[in-house]
Amino acid sequence: MSPVPATSVPSATGAPLSEEQRLSAIAELLRRADALPGAAPAVALGEHMVEAARVPRRHRDALLRLTPMELTCIRFLGWGRSNGDIATLLLISENTVRVHLSNVARKLELDGMRELAALAGLLFYPAE
Repeated sequence: MSPVPATSVPSATGAPLSEEQRLSAIAELLRRADALPGAAPAVALGEHMVEAARVPRRHRDALLRLTPMELTCIRFLGWGRSNGDIATLLLISENTVRVHLSNVARKLELDGMRELAALAGLLFYPAE
């Protein structure tokens, strides 16, 4: 099955949604899930609190065992930064960033960097 292009997904009015509208709708669903009575409390990943609805259950324990540097690298990855940007921001080499991200993918039992980037975006991309 091929992925559905963002422009072909209809809105409630029948008009196609833009990528920005789709992201806003997902963020709103996450906020609603966190506001439900009995919703799980936020999860502390390093120095950041992440809404529980954003943290997949199958990865929760492994995420809590990541090192501070690994969490920092995936946080920047989730914000859309490249490996070179992350290296510059953290004052480390680009190869070290690759090693940290590879270690995270291994610890979380992910299939590769694309899956890691998707998870990092889910965890750390701003909901506002």
